[in-house]
Amino acid sequence: MVGANRAFMGLLALALAPVIGGCARTPQELAISGPTMGTTYSVKVASAPADVDAHALRSAVDQVLDRIDLSMSGYRPDSEISRFNASSSTDWFEVSADLAIVVDHALEVSRASGGAFDVTVGPLVAAWGFGAQGEPIDLPDEAKLAEVRARVGYQKLEARLQPPALRKSDASVQVDLNGIAPGYAVDLIAGRFQSMHLGHFMIDLGGEVRAQGRNGRGEVWRIAVERPIDAEPEPYAIVTLDNAAVTTSGEYRHYFDRDGRRYSHTIDPRTGRPVEHSLASVVVAGSSTMDVDAWATAFNVLGVEAGRELALERAMPVMFIEVQGADLRSLTTPQFDSFVSSDKPSRK
Repeated sequence: MVGANRAFMGLLALALAPVIGGCARTPQELAISGPTMGTTYSVKVASAPADVDAHALRSAVDQVLDRIDLSMSGYRPDSEISRFNASSSTDWFEVSADLAIVVDHALEVSRASGGAFDVTVGPLVAAWGFGAQGEPIDLPDEAKLAEVRARVGYQKLEARLQPPALRKSDASVQVDLNGIAPGYAVDLIAGRFQSMHLGHFMIDLGGEVRAQGRNGRGEVWRIAVERPIDAEPEPYAIVTLDNAAVTTSGEYRHYFDRDGRRYSHTIDPRTGRPVEHSLASVVVAGSSTMDVDAWATAFNVLGVEAGRELALERAMPVMFIEVQGADLRSLTTPQFDSFVSSDKPSRK
């Protein structure tokens, strides 16, 4: 079952959560939640048709999550992606349309970001102690990094949509979809809800959030962006969503310290090393949860200067939150400003 799959969310800081009026349970809302992909999901639906109850919602969500789990779980040996990773062939490998779509989009983001996003980065993540094996006894030296980097690179991977298939030019390449599959799952759930004639809903899968319409109070859905600090979570800003998605990626909780130096969980595929910059968190909004999921990781790798330059060039709605001494500073693109609520977030 999907709940056992921790791999999906390993590279993402889950810093988005529903807030106050936008997400409180009301008599006009149906609400369900549960474990999935090593994290949790939460769904709220307002103004549902009479023939849609909580059981129908859960059935629809579970069907989508089971479908994604069987296709993209790195923890299931029988999943499509596990079988592709285990294959020693460099010929085309037939897969489902879902998997081909996700890998094809991942490669698109990889090319557009100059390799800052890369679904083959898993071996480097493990080498630095952020895989299933945990923190390494010895940090990788140059020889080890060179050996691992030889097995990493989105250029070694191809996707074909018709007929759907994947191909790797190096049999040792491994694909880890933790930075894009959750977003795709949310988009599929949203599509399923729309087919059920649901026009007002909020879906949160481990911090990948998509919302449409209004909540049970008739208000736009509001989502809190967590303040990127190690202490108890508190809101930093509030964004509003209507037929849009938002997610975040950050450095402030997933790291380890060694000999007075902090090592981030975010690995730059271009260097093979943990990122080192002032960016604490990045928030990306857009129409596709799959797209914002992947781009949040890419911008987190790029950092404030290069990331904001690319976001401006692509006219993307992005907020960069960086550390300046003991303070935080946020920089947004003009496209992000329309998502920002005028409400002031309250501290706990």
